Amino acid sequence: MSTGLIVLLVVLAVLAIAIAALYFLGRKAQKRQAEQQEQINAMKQTVSMLIIDKKRMKIKDAGLPQAVIAQTPKLLRGSKLPIVKAKIGPQIMTLVSDEKIFEMIPVKKEVKATVSGIYITDVKGLHGKPLVAPQKKKGRFRQALEKAQEKAGAKPIK
Repeated sequence: MSTGLIVLLVVLAVLAIAIAALYFLGRKAQKRQAEQQEQINAMKQTVSMLIIDKKRMKIKDAGLPQAVIAQTPKLLRGSKLPIVKAKIGPQIMTLVSDEKIFEMIPVKKEVKATVSGIYITDVKGLHGKPLVAPQKKKGRFRQALEKAQEKAGAKPIK
């Protein structure tokens, strides 16, 4: 056998092992996520709250309870999370928002939120009105492209 064929077989074997390992790790992570989602759904409750402030902060700077920080893996402690400060009844609490709904949360407004522990999973307007996410700002490239198309008389891209 030539050395090129041997190298090719070794590379294919390594790739096959890597794909199999990723497959099994992915299935394990998917099962763990499903269990966590079941726990969140079991603990959820709807509360009325006044949103004071929201921003992305590191866990250790967010003012979360020490028990939450201790349970967080060390690699994730430096990552930024969507943090919401809200007044629930007479208490001011620091909560963690779901990434999907963070942009829809209005600041300095009262909302009805579905909360599971310190995790906000859903937000609605006070009287059941749906909230809409604010439109994203256009970047400089998109603005320049639209100006150029207006001058050329072409239809703008949306």
